[in-house]
Amino acid sequence: MEAKEAGIFSERYLLKRPLLDSITRERPVVLLIDEIDRADEAFEAYLLELLSDFQLSIPELGTIRARSRPWVVLTSNNTRELSDALRRRCLYHYVEYPSFEKELLIVETRLPEASGALARQLVEFVQSLRQVDLQRKPGIAETLDWAAALLRLQIKALDEAGPEAILDSLSALLKTRQDRAALTTEVVQRMVATC
Repeated sequence: MEAKEAGIFSERYLLKRPLLDSITRERPVVLLIDEIDRADEAFEAYLLELLSDFQLSIPELGTIRARSRPWVVLTSNNTRELSDALRRRCLYHYVEYPSFEKELLIVETRLPEASGALARQLVEFVQSLRQVDLQRKPGIAETLDWAAALLRLQIKALDEAGPEAILDSLSALLKTRQDRAALTTEVVQRMVATC
C-alpha cells in the first residue's frame, strides 16, 4: 500500500501547470502571468520562489530546479498593490493607450465588418472618453466589445444612431455605475458631434 501511495506522489502523476512547465523545458520560453494583481498573496509568494531562485518547491516531490530560465512577463491592472519583494524582481514598463491610428487599425483588423465610418467614429468617441474623469477608463478590449455591440445593434454610424441607442450600448464600454451615470444624453450628443 505504501509503495502505491509513493507512486501516486511522483512526477509521473503530476500535472504540469504553466509555472512548472516553464522551468522544466530544455529551452527558455516566455511565461505570461496576466493580471498578477488579481492573484492571491499565497500565489505571489509561490511566484517569488520562481523569480528569485528559478525553482519550485512541491511538498510531495521536493524542489524542482529550472532546466532553463523562462522570460517572465507579468501584467497588472493596478487593482491591488504588489509586494515590494515582487516589485524588486521586475522591470517596470507602463503601456499607454494606443494612438488613434493604432486603435483604429486594431478595430479594423479584429472587426473588418465594421464600416470605415463607424470604426473611425467609435475610436474617436473612445479616445475622447478617456479624457473624461472616469473611475475606469475603457481599454482596447472594451473598444472591441463596444464595436461588436454596435454591429449587433445594426448601427452603421454614431451620428445616425441617436443618443438613446448609443446610451443603451455603453454597458459594453463603461464598467462602473458611476462612469455610466456620468454620460448623460447631452454629454453623448456632444461627444458624437465631435466624432
